[in-house]
Amino acid sequence: MTSSSAPGKIILFGEHAVVYGQPALAVPVMQVHADVEIADSPRAGIWISAPNIHLHAELNSLPSGHPIASVIHNLFFVLNIDPFPNLQISISSSIPVASGLGSGAAVSVALIRALSSFLSYPLSDEQVNQFAYEIEKLHHGTPSGIDNTVITYAKPVYFVKGLPSPGRRWAGGEVQILKASKPLTIVIGDTGVHAPTKESVSDVRKLWEADKAKWEKVFDEVGEIAKNAREKIESDEWEKLGELMNQNHALLQNMTVSSPELDKLVTAARQAGALGAKMSGGGRGGNMIALVEPEMAEAVSSALKEAGAKNTIITTISP
Repeated sequence: MTSSSAPGKIILFGEHAVVYGQPALAVPVMQVHADVEIADSPRAGIWISAPNIHLHAELNSLPSGHPIASVIHNLFFVLNIDPFPNLQISISSSIPVASGLGSGAAVSVALIRALSSFLSYPLSDEQVNQFAYEIEKLHHGTPSGIDNTVITYAKPVYFVKGLPSPGRRWAGGEVQILKASKPLTIVIGDTGVHAPTKESVSDVRKLWEADKAKWEKVFDEVGEIAKNAREKIESDEWEKLGELMNQNHALLQNMTVSSPELDKLVTAARQAGALGAKMSGGGRGGNMIALVEPEMAEAVSSALKEAGAKNTIITTISP
């Protein structure tokens, strides 16, 4: 049997603008993760069990575009696996679907690693990242690549799509590992509203296509915030970092990707003593995040639940 895991993720700064070449900051969330186990099967075929999404099926019974089926088919094609072996694949995940925590990318990364290891075709992080990005493109249209990147490396990253520079490179963009001397404490609040990223990304693209000059100016503002945020993280200036989160959220509201549920939780977090708060991910639902002093984490978490959060996670981002 071969096992693999991958964490969830949150975007600290730069969502949506990152699709248009602006920098973004994202961090792994180890408290939620996807797990994959693979073993030889006595039954013919590749049998997949994923109770979280009520999936118990043989591979050939799934449409080729199914997220899990597409990982298997495409990976076996790249690795020239023919005929397919008889396998039992078990997938479990504590990451909510369509919540902005990278559930799809986490399952892809864990499944790619488990399959390649089981078949004795070990892949480097760069190869896993590239392959996971290709899967993201199949299901999200024009993704930035940040989800698969932070989840693959399981470290805080500063990411720019398609920009050649001194950092670690791959076909989708450039990655630099973020460094801070002190940990960040983040409270995540889940609206409970499912919001597929593909829809919000498509709507922002329509806005951009209708008035490119206007929206590229907005994206530039988001990019400057992300650059400043990196400096604040590396110099441990948490109060200023919180202010940048508030500014970023206002720009995301202008992009129409926030929602009443997200705005309510963001306001509740700030009123409860958070240093800053914003939506995180595709928006229109999913999760928001609040930067807090460690001693304020429980109070902010309680305030979010009182304001309607279906769940909260207190996570520490280690340097």
